Amino acid sequence: MDMEFLEEIQRRRTFGIISHPDAGKTTLTEKLLLYGGAIQEAGAVKSNKIKKGATSDFMEIERQRGISVATSVLAFNYQNKKINILDTPGHKDFAEDTFRTLTAVDSVIVVIDVAKGVEEQTEKLVEVCRMRKIPMIVFINKLDREGKDAFDLLDEVETKLGLRVTPLSFPIGMGYNFKGIYNLWKKNIQIFESTDKQKIAKTIAYDSLESKGLKDSIGDEVMSELTESLELVGGVYPTFDQKEYLEGNLQPVFFGSALNNFGVQELLDCFIQIAPAPLPKSTDKRVIQPDESAFSGFVFKIHANMDPNHRDRLAFIKIVSGTFKRNTPYLHVRHKKKLKFSSPNAFFAEKKEVVEESFPGDIVGLHDTGNFKIGDTLTSGEEIHYKGVPSFSPEHFRFINNADPMKAKQLNKGIDQLMDEGLAQLFTLNLNGRKVIGTVGALQFEVIQYRLEHEYTAKCSFEKLNVHKACWISIEDEENDNYRDFLKVKQKFLAKDKQGQLVFLADSAFSLQMTQQKYPEITFHFTSEFD
Repeated sequence: MDMEFLEEIQRRRTFGIISHPDAGKTTLTEKLLLYGGAIQEAGAVKSNKIKKGATSDFMEIERQRGISVATSVLAFNYQNKKINILDTPGHKDFAEDTFRTLTAVDSVIVVIDVAKGVEEQTEKLVEVCRMRKIPMIVFINKLDREGKDAFDLLDEVETKLGLRVTPLSFPIGMGYNFKGIYNLWKKNIQIFESTDKQKIAKTIAYDSLESKGLKDSIGDEVMSELTESLELVGGVYPTFDQKEYLEGNLQPVFFGSALNNFGVQELLDCFIQIAPAPLPKSTDKRVIQPDESAFSGFVFKIHANMDPNHRDRLAFIKIVSGTFKRNTPYLHVRHKKKLKFSSPNAFFAEKKEVVEESFPGDIVGLHDTGNFKIGDTLTSGEEIHYKGVPSFSPEHFRFINNADPMKAKQLNKGIDQLMDEGLAQLFTLNLNGRKVIGTVGALQFEVIQYRLEHEYTAKCSFEKLNVHKACWISIEDEENDNYRDFLKVKQKFLAKDKQGQLVFLADSAFSLQMTQQKYPEITFHFTSEFD
């Protein structure tokens, strides 16, 4: 085995950032890039003074709304480690994108807003991480705002998210009285005094609680509070154990304020030491190790039209094993044909550069002319399929109608491509061939309308449709009389998804329940991936 190859794997850290909207996730991403020296000044997402716009939000609709809708990929080097961040949309209408992204990361940072505490959206996502045993670090953000007490927050993280936490940094004061951070990981103290939010904060560091001058700078009262808190932390919380963290049984917590650069470096320094390098991943046949020499990877996201002037799509591939080389033919397992890529991209927000070779843990963007869909596997020749990139049952349904008869072709192409991208799902009714779009959140309809018009010059209108849930259907014996009866009775509620799988559109929870009781031989699935 080539030593260089093994070193490259060990250098990689690929993680996702998840949180509720507005918890400050995009700002944190920006600041991590700032420390990585990748950008000179961070563009705050909300600040009116800076017209710069955050580096990772590049779709027009994101700029208008101040929310991130597409998962961006950002990479930078820090202390000889190559860090790949997947910034996920926090908005719940785009949760599906986030679930899929979680299939491509090795660890996660959960961001929580100090004032709001744990919110519902975060609970769902953390639950997915817990199920998959993904190592998590919690970052409690916005300490410069008035918020909940540090211990109350830690309790809330434990009870609502079901985590076992141990603080590795601790705030000194909060809100207006925020003085700095005690770093339990490195046992030192940073007192903050800089007010310039765009550059990295000036800090005074003290090596221990006994340091000269510390008491003078924070005052006696704060000092005794801090000593007390630290004793409590030592008594209540388990000591940090890396093995437990990697197994997903212990979650370290950091405090800070991303906007003011407090505590971000502490988080990053600890993260690169403890977070896992690229991990093995299971396929339908066997578990693939990152250090295998044969290349394999899977598509977890497709993003259309990164550049509005060119109709291109990028398929984002997570490399699981081996080295991905430019201009080398690889097997597209679903199509059973070989494809080669002349300009694979590595990312830096909206800047992309062509790379010669990439290693496990990296995310590569491949120009796609319609070959890929989400969940596809690419390999050096082995016929395997990576599992676990499902579609979820949508919650909102609307008929899509063409608003400009001259542009039917453009509309169909646009819908086709946006669906491959996983933005929403398309169902075609068996009865009359009408097209129904199903999404996880209502905001997607706006995004679809906007993008069809701006990227494909097609106009569409939506019409409400009363559907409660879409379920995928499977049955062992298709000749079964009951099944035939079902097809006949329910024909106006049946549709095909894009893959041609049969889908039942139930109009209410009650009718779904009744149908399940009436036809016990049929299995109704709520995700598209079933064996």
